[in-house]
Amino acid sequence: MAAGKVAERAMEQGRGILRLAPAWVPRKIFVPGRRLKLHPDDLYALGEDRGGMDERWFASTTAADNGPKTAPDEGLNRVVMEDGGNVEDVLLRDAVETLKGGLVGERIWEQYHSWPAFAKFFDNQGPLPFHIHQQAEHAARIGQMPKPEAYYFPAQVNGHSGDFPYTYLGLRPGTTKEEFREHLEAFTKGDNRITELSTAHRQKTGTGWDVPAGMAHGPGSLCTYEPQMASDVFAIFQSVVGGKQVMPEEYLWHGTPEEELGNFDYLVGLLDWEKNVDPDLLKNRFMQPVPVRPLEEMQEDGCVECWICYRSSAASAKELTVLPGRTVTLQDGAAYGIIMLEGRGKMGVWDIDSPDVIRYGQLTSDEFFISEEAARGGVKVTNLSSSEPLVMLKHFGPGNPDLEKIDDPIGEAGRGEGSRR
Repeated sequence: MAAGKVAERAMEQGRGILRLAPAWVPRKIFVPGRRLKLHPDDLYALGEDRGGMDERWFASTTAADNGPKTAPDEGLNRVVMEDGGNVEDVLLRDAVETLKGGLVGERIWEQYHSWPAFAKFFDNQGPLPFHIHQQAEHAARIGQMPKPEAYYFPAQVNGHSGDFPYTYLGLRPGTTKEEFREHLEAFTKGDNRITELSTAHRQKTGTGWDVPAGMAHGPGSLCTYEPQMASDVFAIFQSVVGGKQVMPEEYLWHGTPEEELGNFDYLVGLLDWEKNVDPDLLKNRFMQPVPVRPLEEMQEDGCVECWICYRSSAASAKELTVLPGRTVTLQDGAAYGIIMLEGRGKMGVWDIDSPDVIRYGQLTSDEFFISEEAARGGVKVTNLSSSEPLVMLKHFGPGNPDLEKIDDPIGEAGRGEGSRR
């Protein structure tokens, strides 16, 4: 069946809700944290030379940038449709091309002609290197979009905290550009100790961080949910991680235009300096859950829904908990992707559940994409358990109109690219 026809039939079958197959992404230089529910025998399913499976991408139309051996569809989600016992699939990217605003909403389609966001779990035993994602002006020089992102640490996928559950974020107030450049120039001379210029914050489940493009950061070892713009641009600034993991020099210059290679001033210029040395960084970037309505009112209706990523207009997210045995119908103002964290039940016409173990290549019933029309009309979710909550995460693309309804109790977020304020 032609890809366009599969997409149309899938929309009809799901009544505006598309079932997605898992998209696993390996990373050669990191050790998997084993919290993504992937079977232990499949952690290196693509071979040791490709690295361990430490990421799962959600509602992704963005191919992973993973070196010369990367498959053309790596990082891309597929829409799954069953037809008379046969399983047909189509890339979500192609489904968006076919269905256009009928899937992602006219506002998104008219501005981007794509689905310009995705979310992921990244799950590593140790910390990630101190790095940056390019701002719009720098990403455009290599034909990419910027990558503002947000972090949330779900309890359900953090049975252990890994080796270093601390996030480095930004630079110590008072740090100079000259100091930063000196550490970059030492990249090939051993440990450049660049995190001495930053501050590490203890990661706490049920909370998260806003990380604008242009902010230097080094994620810790908790399994992390990350909504983001549809981009995979980065530059790594830390030469040795954890005193033992050496980063190749090519990662320092990743995403750098050919004419700027060797120009350390260009690397320094990747930073949004004001945001990095912000003395109120904790106040402006930390995120605690914010209920969408008064808690007692929601619990009486059978659920609790909270904003978990909300400081940036580039990508946002909610956590929905449906209480045991309850049914709720929830409306949202934009299309979104979901991943189940806990429980089992029904969503629209679909059976949904959070699996215990997943084999590589196995279909699941834990990931879906909800069209804007279905979101606005209301999605009915039923928790079929009499004792266990049903929990899912919902991520939205840029410009979510519902963000304007938030009463942010923590304080003014920094202004600039991707900022909501």
